[in-house]
Amino acid sequence: MSGQGAYASPPCMAAEVDPTYFDPLGTDVQQAHDVARWRRAERARLASLREGLGQTGRAQVSSSICGHLGTVLAARVTLRETVLAGYWPIRGEPDLRPILSDLHAAGVCIALPVVETTAAPFVFRRWMPGMRMLRGHWNIPVPPPEAEVLTPDIALAPCLGWDAGCYRLGWGGGYYDRTLAALSPRPVTIGIALAAARLTTIYPQPHDIPLDRIVTETGVPGERKDPS
Repeated sequence: MSGQGAYASPPCMAAEVDPTYFDPLGTDVQQAHDVARWRRAERARLASLREGLGQTGRAQVSSSICGHLGTVLAARVTLRETVLAGYWPIRGEPDLRPILSDLHAAGVCIALPVVETTAAPFVFRRWMPGMRMLRGHWNIPVPPPEAEVLTPDIALAPCLGWDAGCYRLGWGGGYYDRTLAALSPRPVTIGIALAAARLTTIYPQPHDIPLDRIVTETGVPGERKDPS
């Protein structure tokens, strides 16, 4: 951002942001488009950073994150019968399936997000290791329609980037923000990210909802002081 408060606007052909997702009543239109262009550039940079880890590096990162996440979750009084929403890894995201399987074995109800209506909140359906999966939105494997719909107590959100305020930079579809805005009570939200993907700020917009904490391969570097 310049000294006059204008946002940098580097051009980029990375993942598109839905142009209708910015609220013209809550944000200056030009500022919103400047932020969108900046975010597209950052998505491309951060995706390349993750890709550069290679298969071995991503596996090591995933293992470390699973360990730190396990410590965070173990601090809760009880997890048995808690509903925890995970995610199916795509585009080099940290793979949490090993810890999700372990949690399932320990009695935690695991759910995965499903896009059943475009530009609407996720539906969370129960997942169990080895269950039949279908290809859903963006070709991501999802539980079948007959899988039970659950409401998460804890939700994990993969992050391309993150900042000290626990704001998350994702792929730009807005699904997590829409979902968190719709859930009441709101689940405890934990962002899963690379330590190197920390940003000074994501330039939060009115629709952006901060997470409660961030877990990376180095530990828990981000936590909101007053999580809701």
